[in-house]
Amino acid sequence: MNLIHVIILAIIEGITEFLPISSTGHMVIASAFMGIGKNDFVKLFEVCIQLGAILSVVVLYYKRFFRSIDFYLKLVVGVIPAVIVGVLFKKKIDVLLESPLVVAAMLLIGGIVLLFVDDWFNKPVVDKEKEIDYRTAFKVGLFQCLAVIPGVSRSAATIVGGMSQKLSRKAAAEFSFFLAVPTMFGATVKELWDYHKHHAQMFDGDQIKFLPIGNVIACVGALLAIKTFITYLEKHGFKLFGWYRIIVGIVLIALYFAGHLSA
Repeated sequence: MNLIHVIILAIIEGITEFLPISSTGHMVIASAFMGIGKNDFVKLFEVCIQLGAILSVVVLYYKRFFRSIDFYLKLVVGVIPAVIVGVLFKKKIDVLLESPLVVAAMLLIGGIVLLFVDDWFNKPVVDKEKEIDYRTAFKVGLFQCLAVIPGVSRSAATIVGGMSQKLSRKAAAEFSFFLAVPTMFGATVKELWDYHKHHAQMFDGDQIKFLPIGNVIACVGALLAIKTFITYLEKHGFKLFGWYRIIVGIVLIALYFAGHLSA
């Protein structure tokens, strides 16, 4: 991995983290195309730069994070399922993270789902985060567990999960953003701890620069993406993202079986 790889992956992460198109999936595919070997640091980098992206949520919605304890309790309840799944299935998740074919298949399947989401859940009754109760937060957290499969998209899973609980598109999207903060923070801390346990020297000279550079770029990219996404989603829904996922998924599957995309 070199500095150009770091910049490209961080831009991809920042732009795609909160869109329903799978940031992890796009990074896996980009890494495969650029020939970046899946060593321990690359795996760590792809998780840790998500922290930079989620910091953009704290910046844009900082008032929400100082409003009430109830807000934090909902996030704790919502993140519990992902914590359990992450602890129990981490090794299997790591294997899936190395498979472009899995990403391609999930992009295709998820895209088909997004074509119909606006029609399935078109009668929302909850328009604000403060109206979300603990049961709903937990159910959205269950949907988030689907995102351990690369290509599913944490954003897509949680937004669709929220809409299935009668949240409006905006409320579901914003709660998805908020839920990303403890989820990605926890994932980053665990990934750093696991890396530390298996490496006598934490980082070499280049690596110690790559992580802060990647996080800053991802944060800036996410700041630009979030507001644009919310505005677009309220007006137009998910169909464009669905078609995008379907096209990308089909192209990637074709490239894979043509031998141009290695497993």
